[in-house]
Amino acid sequence: MYSNILNSVMLLLTSSGTTGLINPPRNVRLNSTNMNLVLRWDSPEGATNDLLYTAECISSVRMCPMGCVNISTLECDFSSLSNYLSVYGRYKARVKAIQGPENSSWVESKPITLDSDTKIGPPNVQLISTGARIQIEIEDPEFAISNLKNVFGDLTYNITYWKEGQSEKGKHISNLRENQMLLKDLDSWTTYCVQVQIIAARNKFSQPSHPVCKRNTSDVAAYVPALVTFLFVVTAVPLLVIAVVYRRRISNFFCPEDNLPEYLLATPSSSLYRNMRNSDRPEEIYSSVNVIAEESPVR
Repeated sequence: MYSNILNSVMLLLTSSGTTGLINPPRNVRLNSTNMNLVLRWDSPEGATNDLLYTAECISSVRMCPMGCVNISTLECDFSSLSNYLSVYGRYKARVKAIQGPENSSWVESKPITLDSDTKIGPPNVQLISTGARIQIEIEDPEFAISNLKNVFGDLTYNITYWKEGQSEKGKHISNLRENQMLLKDLDSWTTYCVQVQIIAARNKFSQPSHPVCKRNTSDVAAYVPALVTFLFVVTAVPLLVIAVVYRRRISNFFCPEDNLPEYLLATPSSSLYRNMRNSDRPEEIYSSVNVIAEESPVR
């Protein structure tokens, strides 16, 4: 109830002024891409720079809030009114020109039904080189309302790929149900380009993606990191085992112990050594000596 009152007030405010004294907008058309809702038009004949426009959408079920008021551009995007839009709704829109206190007459678009009339934009495609192969990853376009699979159910993808500069020799892969695929049997060290198109229910085709190109390498190049890792492990593990088992020998080899010669460690067997070892300490004879410094004579 309150929304209807508000709509009536807005219509009254925007319709105030003299009507029909300026030319109306031309070529008014309502379009939808990825479930948005956009009204576009051409400026009236003899339009001046100070011309403004007001546009509104009309639902077959309920009145939409006012879309655009006193704008200078030649389009009005109603996608911000997503709470009022339905995936299966039928809509039309209208626009009028405003110049000071004067208004043109309203010009109405043809009606469209969102799910059947919307255009599906191109998917986003990324390529990842995995050696001589190329991985294709596909991302569905983002919808203003809901999402692609919820609206159209099961999807399939058509893929076209070719060597760079040879698009006329492109190869085709049809009805792919997964959003990723690995291209095989490619020439090594070659740049390939890929283009993807979505096929939705009721035989509805998306806009084709922009061609994306990627240079691959070779299968040998892809296995080099794995080969280096394998050789490192195969070499390092035996060396580690040897180091643990023979750690004492290795330690002695790099840090040998210093041993005295055997002839220095052997006990002397001479009689002189035995007599010196067994004899008592001899008594030391000494005399006391006093040292007195001589004084120099004074001259």
